[in-house]
Amino acid sequence: MKIISGEFKGRVIKGYDIDGTRPTMDRVKESLFGMIQSYINDANVLDLFAGTGNLGFEALSNGAQMCYFNDINIKCVNLINKITEELNIKEKVKVLKMNYKKALQFFQENNIKFDIIFLDPPYKLECINEIIDYIIKNKLLNKNGLIVCEIDTLYLEIDYLEKIKEKKYGSKYIIIYKNNL
Repeated sequence: MKIISGEFKGRVIKGYDIDGTRPTMDRVKESLFGMIQSYINDANVLDLFAGTGNLGFEALSNGAQMCYFNDINIKCVNLINKITEELNIKEKVKVLKMNYKKALQFFQENNIKFDIIFLDPPYKLECINEIIDYIIKNKLLNKNGLIVCEIDTLYLEIDYLEKIKEKKYGSKYIIIYKNNL
């Protein structure tokens, strides 16, 4: 896995073999970032189920102002901290080790809002609808902000966000929603 574009293009991201992770493959990531490129510059980003940090680091490489990485796996948290040091971007990164519900509560309690939120939870959790409901109810997504979902089935029923893109890659789907509220 590599950072495919921007300031850190070509830098290798290790950790694809950490148990419980399912890193977004480079060709999918390239297509995804092509779709959201105009939203990234100066964005405040959340990678809620960060894993290796693949998506968050790509966003930072392409001009995001700040990225909050969250993962419950200590190996992933340690890896993200190591990559952050290697890239010398500590001032642009905040790493949390919490379950996703506590992380969302932390952002709500601290009035932290995002321009882009990546949601790529373990498929078996089937929690994306619940997460998006919480994000909208607690105003964690800025106006015109994006929620980027990676899922294995099209079970999402989100009426209050505009679906701006949906694409299938093998057995997974990328769906991008925009907050017009």
